[in-house]
Amino acid sequence: MLPHHRQIVRDTVAVLREQGEAITGAFYHQLFKSHPELLNIFNLANQRNGGQAKSLAASILAYAAHIDQLDRLGGMVEQIAQKHVSLEIQPAHYPIVGKHLLSAIQAVLGEAATPEILEAWGAAYQQLAAVMIGREREIYDEGANQSGGWRDYKPFIVQRKREASETISSFYLVPADGQPLPSFKPGQFLAVKVRVPGSQFDQIRQYSLSEIPNGRYYRVSVKREPAPAHNPAAPQGQVSNYLHDNVSEGDSLMVHVPVGHFILNEKSLSPVVLISGGVGITPAFCMLQHLVQEKKRQVLFVHATTMKSHHAFGREVRALSRKNALVKSVIYYERPHAEDIVGEDYDHEGRVSAESLAPYLPGGEPEFYYCGPIGFMNAVGCILDEMSVPRTKRYSEAFAPDPSFDNEIERA
Repeated sequence: MLPHHRQIVRDTVAVLREQGEAITGAFYHQLFKSHPELLNIFNLANQRNGGQAKSLAASILAYAAHIDQLDRLGGMVEQIAQKHVSLEIQPAHYPIVGKHLLSAIQAVLGEAATPEILEAWGAAYQQLAAVMIGREREIYDEGANQSGGWRDYKPFIVQRKREASETISSFYLVPADGQPLPSFKPGQFLAVKVRVPGSQFDQIRQYSLSEIPNGRYYRVSVKREPAPAHNPAAPQGQVSNYLHDNVSEGDSLMVHVPVGHFILNEKSLSPVVLISGGVGITPAFCMLQHLVQEKKRQVLFVHATTMKSHHAFGREVRALSRKNALVKSVIYYERPHAEDIVGEDYDHEGRVSAESLAPYLPGGEPEFYYCGPIGFMNAVGCILDEMSVPRTKRYSEAFAPDPSFDNEIERA
């Protein structure tokens, strides 16, 4: 990539801020029109609600803004690469995407998309593609070359299916070929590929592993996703409802080797604060189990949910905190029922706040790991800002396309 290309890319950051979503929206429309087979890869729900377009626009903007400091994008690159691997994105996909991205820039900007701008962005895209392909190749090789590892998807059998709460079910998965199970890092996820009856495309979803490695099975805990409260006529979660209603013990699911960027900083001995909302408890509980097993760091486990009937792993968390001097827990119920007992089932009514959380925080300079829906994540981000927690002490994963990569960029 030549110096004048970088200058042109830098000069177009303002345009991306203004037109980024329009460009990425046009990109996806053109891409799927020309290559409908790619609908087997992309989350159709995130296409419908615009979440994927926003996330892609934020990624492009971050890349353009840091075109001279690509080392600062390490967090963003890693997050995207891990997700791409779970979707089996291949090097052959990149020229297709590049072609339609440049076409979308030209379509939205019109005459403002001069040949020089298109040439510069073509060079910038090639540079980014090379970085992504290189990192993804490493992740593919790591997954395949480890003991019991594999490439692509392979069949797993649902050994057990258990209700973790009124809205969350746990699936215990064992490989159909009887091969040993690779280990994974707490916080990582499994990608599951299904063909929902009535759909002409495969659908891939990522579910956090909710139990530490044991060599016998993988456990994922899936929330049944209803239609949004603000739009009851909108579709329910297609794959989550299929898993809840149609997948039983003994059935087969296509599963990818575990991947994911949301993992503990194993080089640190700082105290850890795990904050989860709703089904975001799945990676947090797995991290808690690991930290308890290590017995090296103080841990505060914070969970927020609506009520006891929606609270997964509540008894298990209480048991771990009672048995381990290094572990404390604090539970928030937004709308507790009369039979929910304060001090036993939960500790605070309402939502997490800086004021209510502060008395529980461990001393020193704790690291904060938080996970959950986008609204919850934004709220926690504001709380951490209020508490002046440095970006370098924050690790997060949103259970939806993330429209902002500020945390990852600053941490990297």
